[in-house]
Amino acid sequence: MKYLLLLAVVLLVVWLWRGSRAQDRAEGGARPRRPDPGAAQQDMIQCPVCSVHLPRSDALPGPDGQLYCCAEHRARGAG
Repeated sequence: MKYLLLLAVVLLVVWLWRGSRAQDRAEGGARPRRPDPGAAQQDMIQCPVCSVHLPRSDALPGPDGQLYCCAEHRARGAG
């Protein structure tokens, strides 16, 4: 009889624990959401001077049409 009571208590605890986890997920609880893989992707370019890879939106265009990582490399590469 005591094993049946122990089993009932264990099942009750598991049921309560799973219910609280489901509620946390529904409310956007402590679990961080992974970003959408297609939402934040950008084209990456490589600086011709130092070979550093950076997003195209952060690159500086040079007078020769190439993209550089900083103004110093743009001046060095164009000259």
